[in-house]
Amino acid sequence: MGIVFKQSFSNLVITYIGFAIGAVNTLFLYARFLSDTYYGLVGVILATSAILMPVMALGVPNTLIKFYSGYKDERSKDGFLFLMLLLPMVLILPLGLFSYVANEAIGAFIGQKNAIVEDYVWHIFLIAMAMAYFEVFYSWSRIHMRSVFGNFMKEIFGRLLIFLLLFAVYLDYISVITFMHALVGVYLVRTLIMKLYAFSLRMPKINFQFPSNLSSLITYSLLIILGGSTAVVLLEVDKFMINQFIEIEKVAYYTVAVFIATVIAVPSRAMHQISYPMTAALLNGKDGDGLAVLYRKSSLTLFIVSGLIFVLIILNLEDLYLLLPENYRGGFYIVLMIGLARVFDALLGNNNAILYNSDHYRAILWLGVLLAILTIFLNWVLIPKIGITGAALATFMAVSVYNLLKLVYVKLKLGLQPFSRDTFKVFLLLGGVVLLFFYLQFPFHPLINITLKSLLIAAVYTAVLYRFKISEDVYNLLTQLFSRKS
Repeated sequence: MGIVFKQSFSNLVITYIGFAIGAVNTLFLYARFLSDTYYGLVGVILATSAILMPVMALGVPNTLIKFYSGYKDERSKDGFLFLMLLLPMVLILPLGLFSYVANEAIGAFIGQKNAIVEDYVWHIFLIAMAMAYFEVFYSWSRIHMRSVFGNFMKEIFGRLLIFLLLFAVYLDYISVITFMHALVGVYLVRTLIMKLYAFSLRMPKINFQFPSNLSSLITYSLLIILGGSTAVVLLEVDKFMINQFIEIEKVAYYTVAVFIATVIAVPSRAMHQISYPMTAALLNGKDGDGLAVLYRKSSLTLFIVSGLIFVLIILNLEDLYLLLPENYRGGFYIVLMIGLARVFDALLGNNNAILYNSDHYRAILWLGVLLAILTIFLNWVLIPKIGITGAALATFMAVSVYNLLKLVYVKLKLGLQPFSRDTFKVFLLLGGVVLLFFYLQFPFHPLINITLKSLLIAAVYTAVLYRFKISEDVYNLLTQLFSRKS
């Protein structure tokens, strides 16, 4: 457990550092060092690559983690690992051939509204391929209980290189066109380094004696593509579809607003590293009571933390936008809707862990397919009518429907629900904080205003939580912190 805790803590620190670098890149450097058009182009390329990534990976990252420990002899492991290296090529090779033969047609399709995208078909393909194999090699290291280096490469390495490249553009060391080419290089180099690290843990051996459960492996991999694609469609398809209907500059403005709201999801990502294995253990041990407690506690804790972050963002958004170029300041309703969607995600606690680790994972994958279709349809209807605000509304509506379906499904199949009286108390507390501080404005520099208001909000919020013991876990944590200070 010492190794698990140490790596979990290291991964948490790495995730937050990477997110901080990403915030600097997304909110400040891209917006100031690239034109709106090229920032939007970067958003379209990365979003489209991310949509293709789970298809190219063919579910291999998840299949590696699920099945590797089941093979006991070395020969079986070698056959399994060699197969995992080959499987992504089943789709990568034909997609690469198709990109070569139909390059102009693909470019015309994705560039029908914004012609600048036409010349970047190969950028999209190469980045998607690099993303896919990076995840394969990252999972390769995780099955050998080595996750910290891979998490560093995923969260920090690429963002740091992009940080340096953006300054190179600003200082006129490289042109914007060179930056676009170098962006592909960042993802390829990241994957190559991850490959070398993974192979240092266990070098693959050519072995065409594939496992006897080959059909199960293929079936699981194909089903996981559905799950992976659903998650990516929710996060990225809006940027792709904005490019299809309106000016590419709008992708840049939308990217900034969405990133601001995505801060709300960081605590969930951190907690899921712990809640997923705990949920699996409770399900395997058939501990229904323990699972119900974890469901409620994870929901309440994430609601408390994510709700506070949401309130801090909304109440400081006016000052935050003053720090950005003027073109990027019109995204209040985008931040509001995407932020509410992220809070709703947090309110579900370990709902996903329950579904994916239970016998009901197939049903939730098909629900995910319906969600993806709904998301695409809503974007197709709303973006032409109300622009990037329509993309945010589409995401909010799709996430809300999906989360409601998951809540109902877990309730009907497992008899569990995450809410309690304390959930309602937190909801009232958040509403009260908004009413109390909504009209409070300081006349200082935006950074000073944000700091002062955030400290006041956090103090009031924490004091009420502590005074009324709304959450036992939060109360105990605050008690420990206060006792150390005294």
